[in-house]
Amino acid sequence: MAVARVNGTTLTYTDQGTGDPVILVMGTGSPGHVWHLHQAPALLAAGYRVITFDNRGLTPGSGAPPEIDDLVGDLAGLAETLCGGRCRLVGVSMGAHVVQELLLQRPELVEQAVLMATRGRPDHFRARLAAAEAELNFGPVELPAAYGAALRAVLSLSPHTLNDEGRARHWLDLFELFPTAKAVMRAQSKLEIMDDRLGDYRAIRGRCLVVGFEDDLITPPHLGQEVATAIPGARYAQVAKCGHYGYLEQPDEVNSLMVDFFATA
Repeated sequence: MAVARVNGTTLTYTDQGTGDPVILVMGTGSPGHVWHLHQAPALLAAGYRVITFDNRGLTPGSGAPPEIDDLVGDLAGLAETLCGGRCRLVGVSMGAHVVQELLLQRPELVEQAVLMATRGRPDHFRARLAAAEAELNFGPVELPAAYGAALRAVLSLSPHTLNDEGRARHWLDLFELFPTAKAVMRAQSKLEIMDDRLGDYRAIRGRCLVVGFEDDLITPPHLGQEVATAIPGARYAQVAKCGHYGYLEQPDEVNSLMVDFFATA
């Protein structure tokens, strides 16, 4: 991995391919290399240059917990430093929130944007969930690894995945073996607490595709549809039989939507 110094911080990144650049922005607690499982190969096969990176706060002890504007500045700095400015963007969950804010603050940097599992406002349940998770992450309690894995699976995956014996075993083993460090969640969890931004998103003029995941409990499809309605000209698509990790559960359909949208330029 390479290192870039942007916006007053140091970010690790990977840069593959030689076509038009696409920067992929991951969600809370996950490293950029998660994109390498499915989305990066699909974009490389379609002829794009693919850049992934670790968001600020992913490395424990890397400074004060970031605000959303810090991450927006980081993304802008990467676009300018690595791409010379304008590029395509893909964001999921918190990463989509970052891309949405960049579309407002620095629209000249964005050619097209895919916003997965996103929202433009807090609803009561998600606001309470984010606050509760922040309280847990900043408190002394450590969840048993098996329980943490089961909770993550219930929140992040579709019932269609959990009711499949083989797939459920695979995901639970993976989550238990590779839990997200509490220090990382402590650094990034408050980024999940957001204001109502839908009114502001009506000023976005970039070309956007919003992708919702049918069984997503963390950012349900109706919240993504609100974002697509708010952004003038945005398209909305929904992927069935997947939860918040829809880009991992149904990668072929997600990749097809993403690549086909970028081809409309």
